[in-house]
Amino acid sequence: MNTLPQQATLTSAHVTGPLPGPRSAEMLAHQERAESSARTYPRHLPIAIAEGQGAFVRDMDDNVFIDFLSGAGVLSLGHSHPELADVVARQVHSLSHGLDFPTPAKDAFTRAQLSMLPWGLADRMKIHFCGPTGANAVDAAIKLCKTATGRADIVSFQGGFHGSSAAGMALTGLVEQKRPVANGMPGVHFFPFSYCSRCPVGLHRATCSTNCVQFLENSLKDPLGGIPLPAAVIMEMVQGEGGVVPATTEFAQTVRRVTRELGIPLIIDEIQTGCGRTGTWFAFEQFGIEPDVIIASKALSGIGLPVALIIYNKDLDCWLPGAHTGTFRGNQLAFAAGAAAVEIIRRDDVLGNVRRRGEQISRLLSPLAVNRWVREVRGRGLMWGIELADPETGRPAGDMARAVQLSALELGLILECGGRDDAVVRLLPPLNITEELVEAACKLLLAAITEQSSRAGQAALDKQAALAANKTTGEAAP
Repeated sequence: MNTLPQQATLTSAHVTGPLPGPRSAEMLAHQERAESSARTYPRHLPIAIAEGQGAFVRDMDDNVFIDFLSGAGVLSLGHSHPELADVVARQVHSLSHGLDFPTPAKDAFTRAQLSMLPWGLADRMKIHFCGPTGANAVDAAIKLCKTATGRADIVSFQGGFHGSSAAGMALTGLVEQKRPVANGMPGVHFFPFSYCSRCPVGLHRATCSTNCVQFLENSLKDPLGGIPLPAAVIMEMVQGEGGVVPATTEFAQTVRRVTRELGIPLIIDEIQTGCGRTGTWFAFEQFGIEPDVIIASKALSGIGLPVALIIYNKDLDCWLPGAHTGTFRGNQLAFAAGAAAVEIIRRDDVLGNVRRRGEQISRLLSPLAVNRWVREVRGRGLMWGIELADPETGRPAGDMARAVQLSALELGLILECGGRDDAVVRLLPPLNITEELVEAACKLLLAAITEQSSRAGQAALDKQAALAANKTTGEAAP
């Protein structure tokens, strides 16, 4: 039977041996035997986690890592935040589950969430509590807009990710995920997103007037465009799983103008970008637009307790009782923690810290501009991606990104990969990360990228030498 190492305060990263260590290997082997083959993270990050504190996790073998994954962005204030943990402990002795009844915890949470909206917007919005996942909130948003408009089709964008439910998967650009599942939700139309470093329509940013969004506008307004007026357009302001790709301001504002002109509800998926991740409470605030529906989940509780919701314009509120339910929509523990998290974020100027640390990351990663394998470094706030590509062909270098991820882990840093061919190394640290830890993490990341790009460069030279030798031998042969 496994026992946890003695708990201690985690203050720095250190890895003492090969990964996985023996205790982690034992648990990973049991997971292989007992759990679904759909599991993902331990396949590329081969550790078993014993505990987490702040921006650190410790595995079963006493290795300590700086965690720049943060539960895929769920842990906005880090692991086991002491104030939030105390709030949850008190709430569990009072009420833990309340369906959709009003309760003090839920009322405080609702008021806190509405208070974080831009001035004037809160007066026009309502909140609907969904099942515990972001994908359930995506389903709710689609159902709401279809009900309100009486229309059926949905417009989504290439590179977007909206979950693994039937509707969420249909709206997601990732073909690999949906290919094995036949008869997906019909009526979804995909359009190019403003991914300027890999322009979907082959243009150059310096001479482009965001023509990808003109394609959308022309298609929706053309009586021969082939697309019925949709029930909604759904969009991420920064495509997270798509490789940390921010929309351009022109793109976002044109989408908003066109949808407003045509009476199409605009759904902004803030599941990953919301709750301060990009430096404002919601990312759309940085683009000068207001959505009709906002989807939020991941970081709402601040401590990883599940809760999901949609915030929508009152004009869309045409649902009948029970139109979208979920047994766990009354998670009082998440509500109590989420209301407290908003107080902490305001008190400690966490959004200011996000912006300052984002500027710091941009500065610390600037040396990557001269690395031949780095195509682009991009991000907002504390949501960053380093896209790697073959310097000769320009193709996404997924194998290189995974090698960087493993090298970083061996140095004491947990990262994620995403984007096309998983070729984007992603950073999602806690929003209250310190200046010192950002500097330490970026040093480890730079070391990992330098190591792997050097290895790749040497491998390319060895391959060229071998080809040259074979050619010479062939010419000399009788």
